[in-house]
Amino acid sequence: MKKFWDWIQNNGGERILRLEGVISEYESWWGDEVTPQMFREDLNAGSGNITVWINSPGGDVFAAAQIYNMLRDYAGRVTVQIDGIAASAASVIAMAGDEVRVSPVAMLMIHNPSTLAWGDSEEMLRAKEMLDEVKESIINAYEEKTRLSRVKIAHLMDDETWMSAKKAVELGFADKITWSEEQDALNDTVAGFSFSRMSITNTLLEKFTRSKPSVKNTNQQAEPKPTGIPVDSLEKRLSLIIH
Repeated sequence: MKKFWDWIQNNGGERILRLEGVISEYESWWGDEVTPQMFREDLNAGSGNITVWINSPGGDVFAAAQIYNMLRDYAGRVTVQIDGIAASAASVIAMAGDEVRVSPVAMLMIHNPSTLAWGDSEEMLRAKEMLDEVKESIINAYEEKTRLSRVKIAHLMDDETWMSAKKAVELGFADKITWSEEQDALNDTVAGFSFSRMSITNTLLEKFTRSKPSVKNTNQQAEPKPTGIPVDSLEKRLSLIIH
């Protein structure tokens, strides 16, 4: 059985939850190996405050949504500690914390949801509509935590925004930088920064287009087979979250 979480009981009685690696290997969360019910049972097996350590590149947005809901409903206080990276779906889980702390060397990333779809134009439109709804649900979590406008959050997601610890605090995605002494030093000496993959990519493509010589390609190669989750599968998961 492969789980992406691990519960630790420390000597002081506080419960520690470590979320590391990919948030669900897609089908495993919804299949027989790793299920939402197992996570819920682990969560409710004890009581008291919880510290959630996150180091994850993301994963299944619907699995993240359920974990977010479970942590928000938990009776004790939930403190989130980002010690490496909280990207994509993992950043949604991070928003469940009553307090969110981020290591001075950690990163937080948000972006638009994605899926794999095939079929005619109607199928493509249906996939777009579904992704738009998923994006709105993700914005709900970010808006609740940051109090930023939905338009601002949507633009940050469009750009695939990477945030340093200080920028995450400045924008409201985190409450403080871990270790207060170092936080004071950072406030005085380091400027917060964010990195937009979309902006950098567009800039590089523009330069490449202007300088790229015209070369005839005589060796045609087959396009790589797309990978991902079919849109109909994601729709079923969205239905489970909503209903």
